[in-house]
Amino acid sequence: MDFLARREYSRCELQKKLQQKFPGNEDIASVLDELIVDGLQSDSRFTDSFLRLRVNAGYGPQYIRAELRQRGVTEDIVEEAFSDLSVDWFDVAQQLFSKKFSDQDMSDAKLRAKCLRYFQYKGFTFDHIRGLL
Repeated sequence: MDFLARREYSRCELQKKLQQKFPGNEDIASVLDELIVDGLQSDSRFTDSFLRLRVNAGYGPQYIRAELRQRGVTEDIVEEAFSDLSVDWFDVAQQLFSKKFSDQDMSDAKLRAKCLRYFQYKGFTFDHIRGLL
């Protein structure tokens, strides 16, 4: 309960934390099942909150999907969260571009390549990047 009082966790994350804190304890899976039944832990709720947090931080869909997979969230829950949240990824990319590259001349090939690498790292698709450049 201490972990969940601070923020949302995926089941996989919570299981790893509990296994580190209580190594060799076989009751962890049953405790996690009880938390899910009681509504105290939900991968869907975690995914929604994580998705909003990352979108507000300027990350693209590919980066967010990869992070959610690393955190043990199933693809079904990820797809549901992405479909429920109506995000204009071009707008998110445009805001990030304005913040990072607004005062720079994009006719320079090196700067364009740097911008391209930056947006790829942030998880945007080539369509989003092409729309900016």
